[in-house]
Amino acid sequence: MGRQRNVKIVATLGPSSSTRERIRALHEAGADVFRLNMSHGTHEDIADRHRIIREIEHETGNPIGILADLQGPKLRVGSFADGGHELEPGQKFRFDLDGGPGTAERVQLPHPEIFAALEPGAQLLVNDGTIRLKVERCDAESADCEVVVGGRISNNKGVNVPDVVLPLAALTEKDRRDLDFVLGLGVDWLALSFVQRPEDVQEARELIGDHKVAVMVKVEKPAAVRRFDEILEEVDGIMVARGDLGVELPIYEVPPLQKMMVRKCRAAGKPVIVATQMLESMVNSPVPTRAEVSDVAHAIYEGSDAVMLSAESAAGQYPVEAVAMMDSVAREVDNDPRFRQIIEASRGPARDTVADAITAAAREVAETINVRAICCFSHSGTTAIRAARERPKVPVVALTPVPETARRLTLVWGLHCTISPPVDRFKLAVVNAARAVKEMGLAEENKGHRIVVTAGVPFNVPGSTNILRVAPVEERMIYEGWTE
Repeated sequence: MGRQRNVKIVATLGPSSSTRERIRALHEAGADVFRLNMSHGTHEDIADRHRIIREIEHETGNPIGILADLQGPKLRVGSFADGGHELEPGQKFRFDLDGGPGTAERVQLPHPEIFAALEPGAQLLVNDGTIRLKVERCDAESADCEVVVGGRISNNKGVNVPDVVLPLAALTEKDRRDLDFVLGLGVDWLALSFVQRPEDVQEARELIGDHKVAVMVKVEKPAAVRRFDEILEEVDGIMVARGDLGVELPIYEVPPLQKMMVRKCRAAGKPVIVATQMLESMVNSPVPTRAEVSDVAHAIYEGSDAVMLSAESAAGQYPVEAVAMMDSVAREVDNDPRFRQIIEASRGPARDTVADAITAAAREVAETINVRAICCFSHSGTTAIRAARERPKVPVVALTPVPETARRLTLVWGLHCTISPPVDRFKLAVVNAARAVKEMGLAEENKGHRIVVTAGVPFNVPGSTNILRVAPVEERMIYEGWTE
């Protein structure tokens, strides 16, 4: 079996992890999915990393997921004549559209969309929220503010506007070019930044068209939190982007929001990643802090599908060590008896479809008669995702004839993905499942081991799971015991 854990690890590639040797080492240390951050690197850089991942996938025989993360709009102030100024609490300061260099009293904010949405009382946050200003008066070209929390404001610092929904599309012209590029490469997941409303997801879907890529929303704005349920219906997965979310909201609100989003994603059966600063100190240290280890463990105890490394693996000094540490924490949590208690206590009821009932029954059967694995034969991946939603005690083997499906499923909790020959009869699906679990070391011949197999008949119809069978792993017994 490839991984001795259920949660998946996403590692961001960057300057510290661009060579074949380093990417291979990251995968061997535990990275299941690689994130390509479109905010950094040229298209040539991204294409090279994509090529290396696919070559390593071919060499190892393990499906590897690739997540392309679009940048989204970046709101920044202009430049200052002398580089910047120190803002003091209570001071008056203006943002405007004037293109002149900034002074101690004002600076350009070249985003008319912000002024169109601002209202008196709204907050403007600068430099990752370290500087906070309150709008006192505003019009279509400027905003007069009072400094609430001071600090040094300097050239091109980022601006956040948490209190209003900005009339900005989630996809900039750069994002559209990047989207065309990564769709041409063939990525498995697409992460959208700056999403404020479900319509932002619908716009991306229209641009994606017939390309087989799963869509993920990075929840990083208060507007997205307010409309989370609607956004969740539109997407294939969620990333809890705690960095920007902790800038635009009071930082103490982020933990309960993380818990809420993870639970709702689990109930909906959609993968959820917990991201940002999970092992931040390992950018410069070979060992994380105790608090960081607890943070990773907490996300796993909640039942998250994946945990993610950003700067730790992209630009840090110890990228492989960071992945290995995350893998160790995940395996330790999996071995904790309390983990199963927490997971089972938070499991929701099965939904009222045949497919959900079959999947819930597969988990109950597997735990009642002590089978070795639940095997899901799935063309689109929906059957396997349903099985993962149940968070069973036994391994879940996802068999699919479609390589793209296997790669997408590498992000999903507990799934051991394998590419299987196409079948048109359920008996052949059972035989292939038995062979797969034996190859993975989950079961052995001549020991009476059994598996649970679920599938949809007729085959290759997404969401049609309607059959369950308990079968031995010995092929002779499968054929001898089979009646059609």
